Amino acid sequence: MKLKNYLNNSLILTVLLFLLTINITAQDTTKTKKDSLQLFSFSTISELGKQLDDIFNDTSFRNAHWGVVIQSLDNGEYFYKRNEDKFFIPASNLKLFTTAAGLLLLGSDYRFSTNILINGYQSGSTIYGDLVIQGRGDPTISGRFYNNDINFVFDTWIDSLLEMGVRNIKGNIVGDDNLFDDIGLGNGWAWDYETDWYAAQSSAISYNDNCVDITIYYNQKYDSVFVTSKPSLRSIVILNNVKPAAGSEKTSIEVIRERGTNVITVSGKIRKDADSVVTYATVQNPTQFAMLVLKNRLENRGIRVNGYAIDIDDYERSINYDDLELLFVSKSEKLSEIIKVINKGSQNFFAEQLLKTIGLEKQGFGSVTNGITAIKEIFADIGLNPENIIIVDGSGLSYINMVTPRQIVELLKYMYSNKIVYNDFYNSLPIAGVDGSLGKRMQNTTAQNKLRAKTGYISHVRSLSGYAVTGDNEPIAFSMIANNFSVPVKLAENIQDLVCLRLTNFRRK
Repeated sequence: MKLKNYLNNSLILTVLLFLLTINITAQDTTKTKKDSLQLFSFSTISELGKQLDDIFNDTSFRNAHWGVVIQSLDNGEYFYKRNEDKFFIPASNLKLFTTAAGLLLLGSDYRFSTNILINGYQSGSTIYGDLVIQGRGDPTISGRFYNNDINFVFDTWIDSLLEMGVRNIKGNIVGDDNLFDDIGLGNGWAWDYETDWYAAQSSAISYNDNCVDITIYYNQKYDSVFVTSKPSLRSIVILNNVKPAAGSEKTSIEVIRERGTNVITVSGKIRKDADSVVTYATVQNPTQFAMLVLKNRLENRGIRVNGYAIDIDDYERSINYDDLELLFVSKSEKLSEIIKVINKGSQNFFAEQLLKTIGLEKQGFGSVTNGITAIKEIFADIGLNPENIIIVDGSGLSYINMVTPRQIVELLKYMYSNKIVYNDFYNSLPIAGVDGSLGKRMQNTTAQNKLRAKTGYISHVRSLSGYAVTGDNEPIAFSMIANNFSVPVKLAENIQDLVCLRLTNFRRK
């Protein structure tokens, strides 16, 4: 009976969304003023509130909770409030706080940096001593900004070394990650997240989002399934337990990394007629992982390394940076570009790196605690009570995070009023029906291109907060969070989308 009820409710919501979409699409084919007016619905705020009550009172969510605030950015009038001061688990809506704080505290033009130094000296074409990589949290040492070339950044370093005439390193490649703590996972993260890309460990030194890319494909010639990894390292052990699917069996792949190791087991079935499957697994000890790849790359590019690739924790020599020679500093893209990865793609690893980097720059050491301390110091300027917000990570992956819908809207309002960073913040948000995590939602509706918002999802949590304009071109800020629902997440999305459509076609009577 329960299944039947929520399927019926889902059907009703889907039909409403479909009818709105068809209505808008049909009207878009004609350009008369009379027809264009039909895109909008004229109501008073009171009437709008009753309509939204009907939507949020959906019986599929009778055992769950909705927290909602919708407010005009023109005059501050509340369009709608529901449990606005209750705590909710925000999921990835917490990234709004992390990215806003990054812009406010570090600036849109901030660039992450990595120092490349010598613990020794260079004579001719040889470095006598160790090449030391001092990380400061750069999350972009990957292919994200470089046409998927995961070695692009390392190659720019090697180009610089080659230009300096370096052909031999009589020493080790040392990764110094001591400007961050060694706590790679967030407080309250579920233990079974550890293998998954969205729970990659944070580290002052990173490479390829601290993941290996795994490709699974069926080879007809050998009637076998092959599994490859990128990068390919001897220290990353891939155990292939994937079998060809028989008959009507579907492709199903599971990847598990043994805790505390880099032994990764790939299991399941793949259809013989299927395309290759690409998946990902996190790595243990990201610093050593990065240094191993860098050492291999150096040697492939013609620079011989006599020593080893090591984490500074295993380094037997003490380092006094006053005695080291700085060769060059590697810089990331601007923060204004990096937060697009965090918000549009909801990239957890980037968010965690940003939070610790805020701690490093403002408190002198990169830790979650220091990052949160720095963030909370600006909450008073925003009008938020830092003692009434519970933040334990930068990404929102933890169930311990707690914020209220009103606090989210207050943050959005403050950023809207900040003429220095607002455009970069706004441009980092997914556009309804166009890109990011909203690319496939609200397509061909009044909300498309008129709404930008951050999505959030972990089990039994679905959130959506951001900006929109009404049919009167009145700007609004909103936050909608559902917690503790037991029905499919699509129903929560349907309710959020229906509300967004109602807001973007709303005109005041």
